[in-house]
Amino acid sequence: MSIFSRIKDAIFGSAKAQEASPASTAAPPAQGAAKAPAATGATAAPSAQAATSAAPMSQVDVEAVLTDLATKKGQKLDWRKSIVDLMKLLDLDSSLDARKELAKELNYTGDPSDSASMNIWLHKQVMTKLAASGGRVPDDLKD
Repeated sequence: MSIFSRIKDAIFGSAKAQEASPASTAAPPAQGAAKAPAATGATAAPSAQAATSAAPMSQVDVEAVLTDLATKKGQKLDWRKSIVDLMKLLDLDSSLDARKELAKELNYTGDPSDSASMNIWLHKQVMTKLAASGGRVPDDLKD
């Protein structure tokens, strides 16, 4: 599995877990209520239910997920600016070798020996690619 895939899975998986927690307490009554109208209006209820359940999954609030993870982690990690801290927050290998591998995956054309420039580029690319993958990422994190 690629490093970017692990980053994406860690963030999007955390978002699904956050959605499941509040929903798990409300899910049994909602499911029971949804089954009753489905029996009388079988075509309307499933399509409405599918539309509402598909919408939250398509737009993961990346900033909220990462902020929540940082709060739970209890360490001071500057994930908003640092690819190293972002990877640490997600419990991923943040070594130079791992970052060089990520740079290769994302088609970095700069000098990998200039780790400062590479790290800045990597952070922006990761945020941009998370947005392209269905994440909601503030513009200031992509630029």
